[in-house]
Amino acid sequence: MAGELVTIAEYMNSIQAEMAKQVLEDFDIRAIIVGPNAGDGRIGFFETVKLQVKQNDADEAKQILEVQEQSYEPGESPEFEELGGYEEPEEP
Repeated sequence: MAGELVTIAEYMNSIQAEMAKQVLEDFDIRAIIVGPNAGDGRIGFFETVKLQVKQNDADEAKQILEVQEQSYEPGESPEFEELGGYEEPEEP
């Protein structure tokens, strides 16, 4: 069934899942987050939150998230660098 929901990714907290969900929605793929900690931002030490999409969107969604994860370098943000980065405030 094409409308059946399938899990395409699991995250340790709902913040990471929300970020991935937003990426998919930017590509017009609707997604939902399910799990015991969904929506509260806490880190799930024993249970993860799951990102689900319709089965017919699953392959495209996985591919989008894979490309997005490969292009992300921890500690680097293109937008941050374009703004000139962070400067320590001058001491009076």
